[in-house]
Amino acid sequence: MVERDPYTFSELEQWLNKNRVTEIECLVPDLTGVARGKILPREKFTEDRGMRLPEAIVAMGVTGEFPEEGPYYDVITPTDRDMHLQPDPSTVRIVPWATDPTAQVIHDCYDRDGKLVPFAPRSVLRRVCDLYAELGLEPVVAPELEFYLVARNTDPDVPLKPPVGRSGRSETSRQAYSIDAVNEFDPLFEDVYDYCEKMGLNVDTLIHEIGAGQMEINFFHAHPLGLADEVFLFKRTVREAALRHDMFATFMAKPIAGEPGSAMHVHQSIVRKADGRNIFSNEDGTPSKEFYWYIGGLQKYIPAAMALFAPYVNSYRRLARFTAAPINIQWGTDNRTVGIRSPVASPNARRIENRVIGADANPYVALAATLACGYLGIQHRIEPSAECKGDAYLGEYALPRSLGEALTLLRDERELARVLGEDFITVYTEVKEIEHAEFMKVISPWEREHLLLHV
Repeated sequence: MVERDPYTFSELEQWLNKNRVTEIECLVPDLTGVARGKILPREKFTEDRGMRLPEAIVAMGVTGEFPEEGPYYDVITPTDRDMHLQPDPSTVRIVPWATDPTAQVIHDCYDRDGKLVPFAPRSVLRRVCDLYAELGLEPVVAPELEFYLVARNTDPDVPLKPPVGRSGRSETSRQAYSIDAVNEFDPLFEDVYDYCEKMGLNVDTLIHEIGAGQMEINFFHAHPLGLADEVFLFKRTVREAALRHDMFATFMAKPIAGEPGSAMHVHQSIVRKADGRNIFSNEDGTPSKEFYWYIGGLQKYIPAAMALFAPYVNSYRRLARFTAAPINIQWGTDNRTVGIRSPVASPNARRIENRVIGADANPYVALAATLACGYLGIQHRIEPSAECKGDAYLGEYALPRSLGEALTLLRDERELARVLGEDFITVYTEVKEIEHAEFMKVISPWEREHLLLHV
């Protein structure tokens, strides 16, 4: 593993010197989770200790479009003013695939008055963590991130297919937890683990998931902001490694018809900062009131937060009955059919798993939103429904079925807006409306096949 990341600018300079860095990738995660920013020579980076970008750069959709009018411009000025970006020294990592010694540093976004830009995804997660800190609490999370390896595909009209492995064959059947199926892609994953080690990404277990070519990587539990950074960088890393092996890695929620979708399950618990005690357990080891209130908050607010957990039209294709993805907000112990699962664990490790979140979600936004739901549950002492001890797929749908429906619910939920920030919700929903409108212009093969000559 790499040495401890620097936490001050002087330590950052020492780190850059030690690694003989000549270029810096100055990164800012946008609403989609795409890395925006600039590449600077080492001397320029050291001289400026920051840079400027137009504030709308972190507030555009996946198509690169901006709203032309409306509430969006009550938050973002039409004059396209600058954000002042400041590097977070704790995020510096080497870029292991770069030819020249290159570092990457994630930046926070500030306005001209020195305040965090409220609609920048990293700012939103900081805001929620600060609310917990005011209560003397600290969230602990551990994401499980699923993704697909697919054959290189440059034509968006052609369906995606599993890639060819070492055997010279593509997967044609489901290989859940198969070691041999993972070994088909050993050269790729050797690069992934090598890159992760050089970057100090604390990845844990690699498994083959249910779908053909579907993998899952688990992260060690840690503070939400640091783990969001790691997921952000890991996505970038595995995509780069896949390209070098003539395939694509995709975090689409539902990339292949007939195969299960990809999720980002997030395990979460809350500890007291004073003594590190998990507040989800009483001293005698039984579940605490806070444990149940947190579940109650997730149950109440997840439907309104779905546009944050499932941010694209494709996201809702994953959330279907009997497809290894939840359709409702029931909760249960060691029950993978529910949306909110409590794994079997010791009292110190008692946690709650949000299984609703898609792999396509922005990690900063998704972690902020799930922690916000739990925070409101604790604050308002929301009691959960009775535990589901059977098959939750036999129950009714309790989640929005489309992005349009999800955006309406998010706009109407004022408590979530209060926790996540009114400005963020305004910008986010306006951007997503643009994406949804753009999608509605596309005529799908299904429509041509079934409607062309039959209606």
